Amino acid sequence: MDTIQVNLPAGSYNIYIGTGNLDKLGEYLPFEKKRRLFVITNDLLGPLYGNSLVESLQQYGYKVLYQQVPDGEEYKSFATAEELFTSAIKGGIDRGSGVIALGGGVIGDLAGFVAATYMRGIPLIQVPTTLLAQVDSSVGGKVAINHPLGKNMIGAFYQPRLVFIDLLVLKTLDPREIRSGLAEVIKYGVIQDKGFFAFLEEHLEGIKALDLDLLSAIVKKSCSIKGGIVEKDEKERGLRALLNFGHTIGHALEVITDYRVYRHGEAVSLGMVAAAEIAVSRGLLTREEADRLVRLLDNAGLPTVIPFGADQLIPLLSRDKKAQLGRPRFVLPLGLGKAEVFDDVGEGEIREAIEKCCKKGKS
Repeated sequence: MDTIQVNLPAGSYNIYIGTGNLDKLGEYLPFEKKRRLFVITNDLLGPLYGNSLVESLQQYGYKVLYQQVPDGEEYKSFATAEELFTSAIKGGIDRGSGVIALGGGVIGDLAGFVAATYMRGIPLIQVPTTLLAQVDSSVGGKVAINHPLGKNMIGAFYQPRLVFIDLLVLKTLDPREIRSGLAEVIKYGVIQDKGFFAFLEEHLEGIKALDLDLLSAIVKKSCSIKGGIVEKDEKERGLRALLNFGHTIGHALEVITDYRVYRHGEAVSLGMVAAAEIAVSRGLLTREEADRLVRLLDNAGLPTVIPFGADQLIPLLSRDKKAQLGRPRFVLPLGLGKAEVFDDVGEGEIREAIEKCCKKGKS
């Protein structure tokens, strides 16, 4: 397996990337044998991987508490977290135990939140099973649950003890989940690596066809970029905010649709298009570069036309957790491969960008 290390003052950890390695997880766990592990997954993944993972962990000598939760962003909630706390207490999970998050971004965030808060924190192992989780949400230690008024509003920075990636599980994903993950992959090219952006343009069809060599390349590159940023700014005091490119309006779209319409990457795709429009209007990004971004997103099968008006979205932006003094913050590209955070984007600029993104589908 390939290994990427994330070096942090409070504790470094490894990201292991392999193919067909899920049943080997027990070899890498930093726990004494016979410890209790709490495996949390959803009701779609459970039949595919949950039972076999539990059996393999038991073969390594671990005692396993296992629970499935319903699939969907709307279940990343206080109510679901409380159910998991209850199960942990009744199941004898203690401070020497660990939580294993087997799933995509929702499970990673939810199980991570449970690990961060149960008994004031017990070890967390991330086992991401979607492309989005493998390239983004499983790395960096952001865990959270949603509130009806905002996405990821209740959470913590809580780093995993390790991230364990099996690329083969991507073969069983709904194609829509692959497309959603590609939004975050494309994001890395825009904010930090122009060459990687060009690589995605050149190899997109092979990536969509789930060529394992290409998947390995984009997962390793994405984890390396994010890990490097997190090493320099774990708690998002500055540089790490660049990872929020597309997320300001993206999160508003998720909230306005009650988390039931868009996959996270789909909402981020729309947010990136809007942010690119703001960057073009400011002269930071050329129209040609913005068009390349939209074209790559389109070719990836991601949405690029916002179906909501500015009057519906703008009131939500001040409630975004990244807002400061009631003003939304935007990550804007300075060409392809570089970006900066701006907190001076006015309502008029936002309105104009949203209106342009609404009209794209009418031209």
